[in-house]
Amino acid sequence: MKKMIETIVTAIQDKKGKDIVSLDLTGFDGAICSHFVVCNADSTAQVAGIADGIEEAMLEKLGEKVWRIEGQQNAFWIAMDYLDVVVHIFQTELREFYKLEELWADAPMERYDYEL
Repeated sequence: MKKMIETIVTAIQDKKGKDIVSLDLTGFDGAICSHFVVCNADSTAQVAGIADGIEEAMLEKLGEKVWRIEGQQNAFWIAMDYLDVVVHIFQTELREFYKLEELWADAPMERYDYEL
């Protein structure tokens, strides 16, 4: 699990994703996965680029294929499902609007402001 999150975070950092956080949802009944990784970018091209970078890194480094991916058509908000970890890549304005982290405010959060 830790290796998956580290690989995802590094791929986001490589594409200059912003405000990267992971939320530990293991203690929550009804949570669809054990962790969320959330970030944002200023353009749809960058959102799509981050998703592509994560997909490549996960396959190359861990042999993990994305189980399901949504939002590639418009790249305003892409969700990538790796079963135990779901990645949310928002365009900055949409992240501020949806405030996903606030929905899981009780979840332990880790911020990745610097390189791993």
